Amino acid sequence: MKANDIRKGAVIYYEGKPHLVMDFTHRTPGNLRAFVQVRLRNLKSGMSLDHRFSATENVEEARLDSRTMQILYADGNGVHVMDANTYEQFTLDPDVVGEDAPWMQAEMRIDTTWLEGRAISVQLPSSVELEVVETSPVMKTATKSASSKPAKLSNGVTIQVPDFVAQGERVRVNPRERAYIERVK
Repeated sequence: MKANDIRKGAVIYYEGKPHLVMDFTHRTPGNLRAFVQVRLRNLKSGMSLDHRFSATENVEEARLDSRTMQILYADGNGVHVMDANTYEQFTLDPDVVGEDAPWMQAEMRIDTTWLEGRAISVQLPSSVELEVVETSPVMKTATKSASSKPAKLSNGVTIQVPDFVAQGERVRVNPRERAYIERVK
């Protein structure tokens, strides 16, 4: 593909190694030739770098595979998952899981992206149901449009919830944005 077609989130080969495009900017400075400025992260070493490609330069795009996985359990080695179609079991490294680890629960299904037989990213579902284990008491005058308060969830993460949510209630949360959606009835 041409460097002009590079987009954020794409995986390309740079100097023979796979790199994730973290950011890109297409520039056409006055009467000079156009170029694409990209910020890349090496998927094997984790190192980040900036590089400038000519707009017409050819770039090799990496072939990615997507798989739906079911979470089995997590331990010190990472998150253990099973392919939903083939029943093969894998361990996702802690650096691949990153900040999403507290949101991963047993039996949850997640989408994973694979490159050369190795998981490189995970995508959490759009909502999960968790119990509020710690929050301040409910205010009698609380309404849906009132202010919010912090609440600790059963997975250990603290988010902002409306004032009418009480301790012990189940709430639906968007784990991608770490945001309250609604109470579960």
